Amino acid sequence: MNIELTLDFTVNAEPATQVVADPDCAWVSRLAVPWVTTEQTSASVHQPLAGLRFAVKDNMDVAGSATTAACPAFSFEAAANAQVVQQLLNAGAALTGKTNLDQFACGLNGTRSPFGAVPNAFNPAYVSGGSSSGSAYVVASGQVDFSLGTDTAGSGRVPAGLNNIVGLKPSRGLISTRGVLPAAQSVDCVSIFACTVATAVQVLESAIGYDPLDAYSRQLTLANTAFPASFTFGVPDQLEFFGDTLAEAAFSEAVRRLEGMGGTARRLDFAPFKQAAQLLYGSALVAERYAAIRPFFDAHEDQVIEPVRSIIAQGRQYSAADLFDAQTQLKLLGQQADALWLGIDLLLVPTAPTHYSVASMLQIPVELNRRLGEYTNFVNLLDYAALSVPSAMRSDGLPFGITLIGRCGSDWQLAELGQRYHHSTGLSQGATGAPLPAPQPIKGLSVKASTEGSVRVAVVGAHLSGMPFNSQLIERGATLVSTASTAADYRLYALPGTTPPKPGLLRVAAGQGSAIALEVWDMPLQHYGSFVALIPAPLGIGTLTLADGSRVQGFVCEPEALYDAEDISHWGGWRAYMASLQALTA
Repeated sequence: MNIELTLDFTVNAEPATQVVADPDCAWVSRLAVPWVTTEQTSASVHQPLAGLRFAVKDNMDVAGSATTAACPAFSFEAAANAQVVQQLLNAGAALTGKTNLDQFACGLNGTRSPFGAVPNAFNPAYVSGGSSSGSAYVVASGQVDFSLGTDTAGSGRVPAGLNNIVGLKPSRGLISTRGVLPAAQSVDCVSIFACTVATAVQVLESAIGYDPLDAYSRQLTLANTAFPASFTFGVPDQLEFFGDTLAEAAFSEAVRRLEGMGGTARRLDFAPFKQAAQLLYGSALVAERYAAIRPFFDAHEDQVIEPVRSIIAQGRQYSAADLFDAQTQLKLLGQQADALWLGIDLLLVPTAPTHYSVASMLQIPVELNRRLGEYTNFVNLLDYAALSVPSAMRSDGLPFGITLIGRCGSDWQLAELGQRYHHSTGLSQGATGAPLPAPQPIKGLSVKASTEGSVRVAVVGAHLSGMPFNSQLIERGATLVSTASTAADYRLYALPGTTPPKPGLLRVAAGQGSAIALEVWDMPLQHYGSFVALIPAPLGIGTLTLADGSRVQGFVCEPEALYDAEDISHWGGWRAYMASLQALTA
């Protein structure tokens, strides 16, 4: 599937007046009134992001506003919007302001800014992660619906993992970086932060577009079928958590959860990935960071804060021959990594191996920052896509996230699996405490018609991905087709005294019910009978009407069993209800 967007970027809009940054240090500047385009007032223009508010990292141009890259001496007024900013405005999103970052996007911790260290959304004594620190914070705290960051070495993933939000790092070149100040231009990506995978995907759909004026833009063909129901995921053979036993336990739990969703873990030799990661700062590749701001840096080096100044200055010491040597070494490591991909569908890693306090980071800034990138630096160098999703809340109250990594073009596949994983955790949205909404279909994935010799069945409760009875589907070779919802003619009840807990779905009069989230699976006909035989009363199989009007076999409940059951329809689905129970317990 070739993905190309042709858009008219002619705009007649003026940015609103900027105001002073908030004391939480997440904002560099806000717009007094959200910036919208004149197209957003026209009902004739399709605007898929209408009603959503967003912020952008302050290394992206916004016309009439300063681009500082967290360096006041570097600041300039942008004449035009960055290409991706313009596309999102044209799609109906409202821009609210620009966010703080590690200076020149050089760092993974969020403390390297003259505007102040951005706090963690759960505990301000801890780092937010960087360099897209402010962009992650304003999403996690509920100030915007989504935000843009950039990702060279993990800056679009680490802050997501440390703030309980989603960080989508697309395949390189999928989103234009024109109008974005580069860190290392050949591997830079614009990234997306959101509280849910569905929102991040919605933004990506509007942000995609080949840009001939961006030297590294590409026309990519994205895989349009989901990972198989039974998939294999690689896990590093040598895991490093730097003594953080809570993170180690959380990752072990993540492996088990992914296995419960149909995955098979395979230990991989992580050495090629780790060696590739070391080249980013430990070879002539670091010269690209110097090249990005060379005229300014040579004239105003003293205006750049430490340790950013020392890192960028390293780029001066290498020759062109050194760069070719480093690129050749990276190619060889990429070939070694390619051989490892032959036996797996995706790679699973911790988004960050541990979490540090702001005080600790300021005391040992280089080494602790390096540790945060233990599982991120190699991804762009080796041309992979990645998606960081929340995984758990640690006993110390800090979030833990995992990252799903796929080959170039696997963006929709990662989103589909990542969404199912995220919703299986029962976590809330960011630091807001709001439950996750119902998952949404990934539009970039084709929905295959039910094949001959199989039956399509919808599940609404304990058979959902990651739930206790999902294995009954996997064992019978069933394949997940899509996430969907019923027509608004059903009510969902929590059945009392069931172990594990189960819901009951009841059809009611038209217009008297709610749309209930579900998953649709294809079950081989030869195994369908044994599956149905496992269903206990008062549950059974009937015909459900979906929101799009189609019909499918699915779970229903005998009305007599619901007299003493709790009506949970307002939660929109079983996952959201179970998440609410976990929140109450916590």
